[in-house]
Amino acid sequence: MSGYELSVQVLNDLLAEEDGSYRFPSEHFNEVFPRIYVGDAYIVQNVIRLNRLGITHIINAAEGNSLMHVNTNAAFYSGTGIAYLGIKANDTPHFDLSFHFEEASDFISQALSQKNGRVFVHCREGYSRSPTLVVAYLMQCQRMDVKTALATVQQKRDIGPNNGFLKQLCQLNEKLDREPKVKY
Repeated sequence: MSGYELSVQVLNDLLAEEDGSYRFPSEHFNEVFPRIYVGDAYIVQNVIRLNRLGITHIINAAEGNSLMHVNTNAAFYSGTGIAYLGIKANDTPHFDLSFHFEEASDFISQALSQKNGRVFVHCREGYSRSPTLVVAYLMQCQRMDVKTALATVQQKRDIGPNNGFLKQLCQLNEKLDREPKVKY
């Protein structure tokens, strides 16, 4: 995206249907990238199902006990063998989720560095907070630009990060564009 500033509208257009509407996820979870799952609150409270899926790591992007949050924490998974990262994020355009991009990306990278590591990233609905963190991971660790990262997740799960989160992803895209590219 070098050369021009990416806009929230461009990203919304990428996520919308042809008629301008948005679709809500039809499944409780989807594998959006190899060994990375995005989902809602339904399955994360069922350790047996998580074990059947082979989940080794969980990021709760909606930690808390209000109606808009999911009331699990590290103690909930104690003794299950599942590593846990809780982020107390609100799904509002004014919440700075970018503050957690690096921490979440490091946690996902750590999970995937394990031979059988699988990470489940969720929020209340698996629609805004959690996919935003996965898109940031794809940008930071898989070197995708924001449009490619959003499209990668959108191909596997209907998502709709709020405009504030999309703006933060645009800002991350600009920051990553400014960094010198490493030659391998």
